Amino acid sequence: MAFRKRLSSRLKSETNTGFGANSTDSAGRFYDPTNKRANVTKRGVGILERYSWYHTLLETKRSKFLFFIFLIYIVVNLVFACIYYAIGIEHLGGVNTGSPWKNFSEVFFFSTQTFTTVGYGRISPTGFAASAVATMEAFLGLLSFAIATGLFYGRFSRPQAFLKYSKVALIAPYKDITALMFRIAPFKNNNLSEAEVKLTLAMQTEDNGKTVNRFYNLDLEISKVNSMALSWTVVHPIDEKSPLAGFSEEDVKSTRMELMVFVKAFDEVFSNTVMSRYSYINSEIVWGGKFRMMFYPSEDKRQTVLDLNKLSEYEKAELPVNMPAPIEVMES
Repeated sequence: MAFRKRLSSRLKSETNTGFGANSTDSAGRFYDPTNKRANVTKRGVGILERYSWYHTLLETKRSKFLFFIFLIYIVVNLVFACIYYAIGIEHLGGVNTGSPWKNFSEVFFFSTQTFTTVGYGRISPTGFAASAVATMEAFLGLLSFAIATGLFYGRFSRPQAFLKYSKVALIAPYKDITALMFRIAPFKNNNLSEAEVKLTLAMQTEDNGKTVNRFYNLDLEISKVNSMALSWTVVHPIDEKSPLAGFSEEDVKSTRMELMVFVKAFDEVFSNTVMSRYSYINSEIVWGGKFRMMFYPSEDKRQTVLDLNKLSEYEKAELPVNMPAPIEVMES
């Protein structure tokens, strides 16, 4: 089979990607597009040292975050309800005794009132043990709600890029040659300006008979835009300087590669820089396609409609015959 070898004298690979230089010890894709993070698992430290729980809770999905907060609230109150029940409900004045289930529900709701410092007053602790537990629970409740409030504020106030990426990248006709392209678009009403994108292509190549991973920075048609109001089609022309020069459809399918995308922009509301990451592997690169238009004028011709449902829509397109020649072709 044909294996395309990149000469180091013509194409200089990058060594500052953070994934090592010419490493063959990595596995899977370098970036996970689902959580926009490096696909790296750390070992050698305990789980409490390995994770920053504050960052984890800030980045957790909203539904999981709310479920986690609610679960902690229920579990803590169940624990204190069991403590009150073990002390004895006779040490809680105002409890309407009945069946064991009714007694436990009474102490559970007393625990929730103490934990939230609501204190309706119908039930009150009597005796040293119950009063001491209620004191500790009220103190813990104040700390817990302070932490929860900080997390809610941090999640609400943290600036994010809010960018969507097309599910596929295309090898599409571009002027008299071809180009590798994909689309990004903002999906919320935040205002992003001075948006800049950088592409790094990770590719397995052969070096002295050994397969290694090399990284190449890709030149772009436009690497920076003044405003991210509509969609942006990021284009890498496949010319003689491109590491993809001379690649056929079969080469793209058979070569292990990953296109890593790094986007930096300025959020005008927060007056802060936001980052976004994504990646495409070779199975997500479509040969011979062209993106369909995804914005159009409104019915009253007063606004431009950006249809995010069409972000990944494309149609088949014929590629030009005159393709840039590969740097070198070796038979192996």
